[in-house]
Amino acid sequence: FSGYFQDLLNKSEKALYDAFPSLYGELYTQNMKVFKDLYSELRRYYRGSNINLEEALNEFWTRLLERLFKLMNPQYHITDEYLDCMVKHAEQHKPFGEVPRDLKVKTTRAFIVARSYAQGFLVGSDVVKKVSQVSLGHECTRAIMKLMYCPHCRGMSSVKPCNNYCLNVMKGCLANQADLNTEWKYLMDSLVVVADRIDGPYNVDTVIGTIHMRISEAISNLQENKDSITAKVFQGCGNPKISTKGSSSEDKKRRGKVALEAKSSAQALEMLVQDAKGNLTALKTYWITLPSSLCSRRIMASSAADDKCWNGMTKGSYLPEVMGDGLANQINNPEVEVDITKPDMTIRQQIMQLKIMTNRLGNANIGNDVDFQDASDDMSGSGSGDSCPDDVCGKRLSKSPSTRQPETHAIPKQSGHGIPGTSSRSLPSAFLFLLSVALITAQHLWR
Repeated sequence: FSGYFQDLLNKSEKALYDAFPSLYGELYTQNMKVFKDLYSELRRYYRGSNINLEEALNEFWTRLLERLFKLMNPQYHITDEYLDCMVKHAEQHKPFGEVPRDLKVKTTRAFIVARSYAQGFLVGSDVVKKVSQVSLGHECTRAIMKLMYCPHCRGMSSVKPCNNYCLNVMKGCLANQADLNTEWKYLMDSLVVVADRIDGPYNVDTVIGTIHMRISEAISNLQENKDSITAKVFQGCGNPKISTKGSSSEDKKRRGKVALEAKSSAQALEMLVQDAKGNLTALKTYWITLPSSLCSRRIMASSAADDKCWNGMTKGSYLPEVMGDGLANQINNPEVEVDITKPDMTIRQQIMQLKIMTNRLGNANIGNDVDFQDASDDMSGSGSGDSCPDDVCGKRLSKSPSTRQPETHAIPKQSGHGIPGTSSRSLPSAFLFLLSVALITAQHLWR
């Protein structure tokens, strides 16, 4: 998705660079940096930079208006002070029509949900990575060794562990991990909701892919209403002095109509979103289904009704009940001694990260900006924070300066390669590897 989104932005910028020189002549060539700076700011914002997106867009329209007004009135000597006066009246005169406000609202919403969406996958991936590094305790290692290798010592190498026996061992070993389930499910649900926004009300194809067209529309509005806008500016700010340099012979008007097209790839976006939603839904119960997944795929436990399985003592039925999920339910686990008063702090920290990211996605869903770390400068920042369309949020959110900023994740800069670690199909491999290491360790200890 990240590669897809940045490709949309790249295509819009390229279309602008290809069409504007012949479309606007000097109006474009003398102001090329203004357009380049806009796209640069948009990219930096998406990657997590500490930028107020609304302010960046306002700055673009202000700079563009100042330069175009001077170019369209070359016979006058227009000072910086005069331009300041003109800008103050710009909201009243609306020289670019309704385009700046409309584009600001739609672009802000689209960018907020897009980078929050990409960020959500990075956070989920990072949580799995850090949780997979949590070491198994001594009691867990002993329980796995008993589960896997003790039947060999009893001459029952072909006897599989009882399924419920295996489940109790795994539920005890992965008790802390199961406590991730609630917040993990909330994150998956939030990503699904934001995905619907991306392919719905805040459609990135429609908004991002047509930025160049909206800019062209705005410039056309200014040119078509040049005389009336100039008269209003002169009325409010006074008549500027006549320039001694004279007017340029360059034709400032449009040089014929060049078609600006937005090549829609809505079907590709829809497929991306639908694929992601399917995987996210499948991952909702990932943490609490790990024990059964490991028992069935890795340890190959017997069926639940088998009375000729390894029950930890001999070949027969396994009588103890299966424990519930999570740390609190392991107080009476017959196979693994678990201290329920000492939760794993690494996992507790990851639960908090999930809560923070879910909250950000909730804000993004209603158009509120969120905080990110600057990917390009590699430093922490609070983001624009209060950048929020008034018609979406009602009023801006206030933030306490004493609030500690949570750990954040910058979105990768590479375009076209997506986001590393986001494939849901690869997530279970982390714990399978972890348990494999534990089993090998147990085998070594037994020998």
